[in-house]
Formats: sequence, C-alpha cells, structure tokens
Amino acid sequence: MENVLAILLAGGTGERLFPLTRDTAKPAVPFGGAYRIIDFTLSNCINSGLRRIFVLTQYKSLDLIRHVRDGWNIVSPELHEFIETLPPMKRVSDDWYQGTADAVFQNFQSIEAEAPAHTLILAGDHIYAMNYQEMMDWHVRHNADITIATLGVQPDHADRFGIASWRLKRSPSMETRCVRRSIPAA
Repeated sequence: MENVLAILLAGGTGERLFPLTRDTAKPAVPFGGAYRIIDFTLSNCINSGLRRIFVLTQYKSLDLIRHVRDGWNIVSPELHEFIETLPPMKRVSDDWYQGTADAVFQNFQSIEAEAPAHTLILAGDHIYAMNYQEMMDWHVRHNADITIATLGVQPDHADRFGIASWRLKRSPSMETRCVRRSIPAA
C-alpha cells in the first residue's frame, strides 16, 4: 500500500495472560513454537502490502524488540521499507505511555517525519487474519475521516471486549473492556 504507515500498539502488560506475561509483553508471548502473538498482525501487514511499520513498545519489551529485529528483517530499506520498534522516548511529556492514544500522540514526530497519506493503527496483541488493503480501499472510496474495524459479539461475551455501538446519524460511543460507563467518541 503506497504511502500508508502502520502503527502496531505492542506495549501492553497482558494481565489476563499472566504468568505468560510475567517476563515479557503480551505481543511477545510465544505462539505455536517459534512464533509470537505479534506475528499475526505483522503477517497481516506484509500480506496486505504494508511495508512501513512502527511497533510501539513499552512493557518488558526486550524479547519483542529482539523478535522483530531477528525474525522480521524481510523488508528493503533501499525502497524506504521498514519494521521499526519505537520504545517510549518521553518526547512530549515526562510520562510513559498513558494508553493507546497517548502512545500514538507521543510518537507524532516519528509519524509526521514519514509523511503518510494514511495511518493504520493496529493492535499488536490480537490473533486474527485480515486484509488491510480491503479496509483501506473502503476508507478511500468513502472519503472517510476515520474507519474502525470491529466484529460483533454476543451480549453475554461483551464484558471481555471493548464495545462500540452506532446509531444512524448519531455519534458513535465506545465502552472499554470491563468498564460499564459509556465513553463518547471524539
């Protein structure tokens, strides 16, 4: 995908996977032998034609950084392709990342330096297969300001996920996992 920058959020503690995350970040937890959870999202990126990827790290990230360095050195810097890990650098404030939006905000200088036409923000700790090209095509075709990919879940499973709901001609609302109050979307 031309001029699209992917940002993988890969700094979470993965509390629900403890003790697997005792010594490493959730995206670096082994999956099926030599693979790690983050490999699903990275594979989706490569298979979708994305070759400019930032991986934002934070919590116990050494295993993750080494895995990305050693296992994903398949892009061509000569063609301005990269998969680069970005640890918190406290450029904007004295705080570590205060959540996913803050992780993106604190790396705005790196994002701006790449000058992407579109930015795709992805979770680095989800296990799924998706062609991001189809979503980007839909986004561009509809001249959307923002596009969010979601899946439906049964109401009895809703407390395990972040929940989004839309009503026609009204602003969407979002509810984060395990929080019972509605959060209006910006």
